[in-house]
Amino acid sequence: MGPLALRSAPCTPCAHGDLGGRHDPTHRHCPGGGGMSTMLLSDKLPYCPGCTHHHVTRQTSKALEKLGLAPQDVVLVTDIGCHGIADAVFATHTVHGLHGRSTAIAAGIAMALPAGKKVVVFIGDGGATIGLQHILEAARMNVPLTVVVHNNFLYGMTGGQPSGLTPPEFKTVVAPEGTHLPHHNLCELVHEAGAAFAARVVGLGDFSGTLAEAFAQDGFSLVEVLEMCTSYTPKFNPDFKLRQAAEAAGYALGSWTNPPRPPFRLQFGAQKPSLLSQLKLVTRKQQARLPHRLGIVLAGSAGEGVQYAAESLARAAVAGGLHATKKGSYPVTVGVGFSAAEILLSPEPIRYHGIGEPDFLVITSEDGLHWARPKLLAMRHGRVFVDASLPKPEASVPVEVRDFRTPFGAKNAALLALATVAREEALLPEALIAAFDPQAKAAAPVS
Repeated sequence: MGPLALRSAPCTPCAHGDLGGRHDPTHRHCPGGGGMSTMLLSDKLPYCPGCTHHHVTRQTSKALEKLGLAPQDVVLVTDIGCHGIADAVFATHTVHGLHGRSTAIAAGIAMALPAGKKVVVFIGDGGATIGLQHILEAARMNVPLTVVVHNNFLYGMTGGQPSGLTPPEFKTVVAPEGTHLPHHNLCELVHEAGAAFAARVVGLGDFSGTLAEAFAQDGFSLVEVLEMCTSYTPKFNPDFKLRQAAEAAGYALGSWTNPPRPPFRLQFGAQKPSLLSQLKLVTRKQQARLPHRLGIVLAGSAGEGVQYAAESLARAAVAGGLHATKKGSYPVTVGVGFSAAEILLSPEPIRYHGIGEPDFLVITSEDGLHWARPKLLAMRHGRVFVDASLPKPEASVPVEVRDFRTPFGAKNAALLALATVAREEALLPEALIAAFDPQAKAAAPVS
């Protein structure tokens, strides 16, 4: 379904009387303002009366139309904030992001789209403060998108708090005397980061040409629009005038460009090999005689080869004609703490890889014992294998004590433990066990 044809309606007067309440002929929806927009689904915008967000939305629509773009060629990614409710009125593709993260979302979209499509970000000065690094990285990488910053000097939706772009003398609900802190110069930051185009405008009059220039860039661009929040600004800044305030705050107006360079896009096509081609195929060498599905839980310490040992057993099982799954578990500190793995072996295809109660619980270290204790206490069938360096735990099932750590060190304890269980329980043919058993490898003659 195409864009809805809606009748025009008068626009909302702009910020605090700067236009004297007169209609702006550059507004698409004012009488004589250029007719109906193809980018907007409604002439009624959802912002507060007098808010300059009305004007930014309409100027954005006008700029996109100047470039001959169709709504289907545009993706609008909005941040959290009052500007974000523009989603409902744009006829383009729209994505609503998280606070400060809209640029990161938009970057992922823009990297994958072909040339000729346009990605636009709507973000406030609060969101730009939260997501500043996302903006700078997108500029550094020259991702082909345009960030339109609605800078009304405060967090409007959350109650009027100051942001990193609030001028020092601007008064807010939590800083009634002003912040007395310098504000970020966002245009300078993105320009230094490598933005193809950066501009700062006052959100009054016709600035669609500046937006169109930004949208036309084959790379990263940003337009900072200085605005006014009609709900909070007059309460603490009763004599506020947008143009004068911008000048007093040292917000230089204008545009800044960098030498052209290729935009960052992901490359797709046959020249990129499939990730599946990098997987090592496991060929069947023998046929294991496993009568039913078995679940094995291996619990040890990080850095002692637990995951490698579990994968080695799973590969050996596949080489024996069985179906196998392996699932690892470990904390974010991958070099310290526990490391555990769940291995399923089955003569039939495995539809669910969870292990409610293991048939074998193999514990090779103190970290592993601490992690596995709840499973051990809950076991009502199966067997437990525990390293001889550990105290023999109380359990309702048989507990076998073996020396896994001494013969070949801690790094090989998990491998030796699984090889021991596989051999004693006749899970796999001996040749398949020997392929990963450190004891068998040590005993093999040197050729």
